[in-house]
Amino acid sequence: MRRASRTAALLLPVALLGRSAAAAPSLGDYRYFRALSIDLQGRMPTREEIAALESPGFDLDAWIDARLDQRAYAERIRRIYMDLLRLDVGPSFQFVPKASLLRRHEILGPDGKPMFVYFRLLQRRQRPETDGDFCFTKAETGLQFPKYANGVGTAVPVSQEVLDRNTVLVRPWWLYRDYRSPEPIDRYDPAAWSRLYPNFTPTNELLFEPDGTTPVEAVRVCREEAQTALRGTVFVTGRRPQPLGTPPPYDRILPLPYDTEYARAHPNEPIDCLSGTSVTLAHECGCGPGLERCLPTAGPFLERRGFTVPLAAPIGAERPTVVDPEFTGAWSRFWWGQEAVQFLERVVAEDRDFREVLTAKYTYVNGPLSQFYQWIAPSTCCGGEFGSADYLSGQLFGYVNPVSLFEPDRAPRDLLPHDTATWVKVEDRGPLASGLMTMPIFLTKYGSRRGRAHALYNVFLCSEFVSTETKLPPSNESNLMIRPGCSGCHVSLEPLAAYFSRVVESDWTFLPGARFPLESDKCGAPAGGAAQRGCDNFYDPAFTSQTSASLRGAYGSHEHAEEGPAGLGRHIVSSERFAPCVAEKVTSSFLGRPVTGDDAALLAQVEQAFVGGDYHMKPLVRALVRAAAYKDANNLAPAAWRNGGAQ
Repeated sequence: MRRASRTAALLLPVALLGRSAAAAPSLGDYRYFRALSIDLQGRMPTREEIAALESPGFDLDAWIDARLDQRAYAERIRRIYMDLLRLDVGPSFQFVPKASLLRRHEILGPDGKPMFVYFRLLQRRQRPETDGDFCFTKAETGLQFPKYANGVGTAVPVSQEVLDRNTVLVRPWWLYRDYRSPEPIDRYDPAAWSRLYPNFTPTNELLFEPDGTTPVEAVRVCREEAQTALRGTVFVTGRRPQPLGTPPPYDRILPLPYDTEYARAHPNEPIDCLSGTSVTLAHECGCGPGLERCLPTAGPFLERRGFTVPLAAPIGAERPTVVDPEFTGAWSRFWWGQEAVQFLERVVAEDRDFREVLTAKYTYVNGPLSQFYQWIAPSTCCGGEFGSADYLSGQLFGYVNPVSLFEPDRAPRDLLPHDTATWVKVEDRGPLASGLMTMPIFLTKYGSRRGRAHALYNVFLCSEFVSTETKLPPSNESNLMIRPGCSGCHVSLEPLAAYFSRVVESDWTFLPGARFPLESDKCGAPAGGAAQRGCDNFYDPAFTSQTSASLRGAYGSHEHAEEGPAGLGRHIVSSERFAPCVAEKVTSSFLGRPVTGDDAALLAQVEQAFVGGDYHMKPLVRALVRAAAYKDANNLAPAAWRNGGAQ
């Protein structure tokens, strides 16, 4: 602030040339104008702007209105809520899209030189004798390939006949812009693509052959992964699969009784090739044209990188300050955050009803997000590794085609993964969408149902869960709404968390009532026994009887569980605390300090402008920056700021 005051003072002699001292604005006016410029433009005023301030007939209201039509203002408001919600998912959240992640093994080609072959874990193979999840046997490569490691043994050259029978050459999307054409030729060019498609940067591991110098022109991929069908057929041999760890050959379906029960109930049922279960149940379900339904990683597991990703972008994704090669999942994770940025900024820039932040069906996507919502997101639920709980749960409940909060067919098909700078509005994501609450960045930042409810309660209703109980006595009570020592907070928190009961935690998948009733008779626990394997993922053992179990999180309110996130959005924006909270958060940010009881009149004035302006942000900000309290808050000498705002 002291530096800002000196800058304004230094500009005065230049700006006042030719004018009388009596006609000049006061020092308080300059400070006020400086604050307006910083808050509405994100920078100090220029000499030209100060000269305009000093000119006869300067219309400050018109100047403010013009700034409210600029991007800097929308960015200013967006930052308030991005900061409040802390919508940045860091590297601690490892997004590993199991069913759509292409890994690779190194083998010796027919010429004896090393080569890479891309594959997916869990992929159903047409040859049951192949080595684990890979498409070759040990006899063919000389190597045994464990799931998460390079081969063990002595490599031998693979014959050309074996190579051609089990793999296909593909020009993939991460190397070719025109990968959908019969003969792609528009290959990745670092110089040109950095301008055309900023932040689209495959790592060198994806760009070069094993020798580290030969550019990759096409990739070898297992034949099943190269399939392009949209539908496959669930295939069951009727043979009982062997336990995990049994060397091949074995049947890669599920341990009994899930495979036979499901197959009998759904004989030869077509399966959506976008679902997470398709990779194991149908060998026709591959990665699509140019492998566009899958993400590449340069190793058998996660030890190598896929894309160079901005890790810090304080002044925007187009000008990141830190970029680094990252795991492939970080590529999607970065764009989730950019979706929230685009959404919030456009709500403000277009001066839309601010309540849409929590209720809107629309959003904005670019190429990487369109790819994610079409292909990657639908494949993440219930498609876990062979024998894992989420996979078993999907089979147990017949949930082989999971439902995404963003319906895949609504993503723009004409956007390509390279179109990082092209943003398109999707008017309607589907009936389950509801503003920020159903975007991956929010659902993964706040992975638990309670965490989601608490964040929204705090940021949009300015309320906190504070217990007045001082003792936490021992208790076996599972219902936290009545448990001594816990009820003070959870009596309010649990009903709010119930709105997310049908959204998988740390995920964007919806659990429909037809497959997942609030009370399931499949998951009862007989006296002295346990519920069926696979139940615990979705049904709460703490609320399980001998005959049924309760959907996780739903006990707080069955009504809220059925309403879903959209119900919570309606609840929050209709609350009498919503408008005062928006006024408080924005005012606090513009004043640069927490509001206090002394700000009651200012907050009431700002709230009235917000509600009277049909919940649009511009009337709120206009009223705030024209209020005497805002002007006076910035009319302090540097010494006063150093003393915490005291004169």
